[in-house]
Amino acid sequence: MFSHAALFFGVALLYALVGFGGGSSYTALLFLFGLPYALIPTISLLCNLIVVSGGSWHFCRQGHYVPRLFWPFALSSVPMAFVGGLLPIGKELFLLLLGLSLFCAGLRLLWVETAAQGRETALPPVPLALLIGAVLGLLSGLVGIGGGIFLAPLLLNLGWGRPKQVAATASLFILVNSLAGLLGQWLKQGNFADILPYWPLLLAVLLGGQFGSRLG
Repeated sequence: MFSHAALFFGVALLYALVGFGGGSSYTALLFLFGLPYALIPTISLLCNLIVVSGGSWHFCRQGHYVPRLFWPFALSSVPMAFVGGLLPIGKELFLLLLGLSLFCAGLRLLWVETAAQGRETALPPVPLALLIGAVLGLLSGLVGIGGGIFLAPLLLNLGWGRPKQVAATASLFILVNSLAGLLGQWLKQGNFADILPYWPLLLAVLLGGQFGSRLG
């Protein structure tokens, strides 16, 4: 367990540097560790919540938070993350969604450097932001990711924010989605007693997230 915690510490540190929670990586690692798939979203969302709490606070305190960039996405993502957490999901569908999430996230991150260069920023259209938020929120609750790893490259590619503003938006987006998804998971499972043996992972991401958010 403590070797796993060391990996989680490293993931949290790296993701916190750029305002992310690391949910996609936690989910993939937990599956590789052989955890019951039904527990994976809950643990991943908790880790997300712990990591981005510090980052969100630092970004807001430094004045990078833009409400108009954040709320259209969050308005639809939060209820859908709750619904995603509530929905029962089979192992095959869970693995399919996880695989697609990791693949798409990798593609999105590869496109950022070229697409975001030299582009003026503008605020996103509200209807489109609501649609994007709903899709990412549902995926967040189902799989245990916060959605920021998809949202941030999208914002940069479309010129909807400067890097620090995007990082602040993604961090808060992950925070609210993780909270909503956790509530759905709790109502579905009845309690979180089964995750108590994995407390070293939560402690590891707390420490890694704090270091990363301060260094970033």
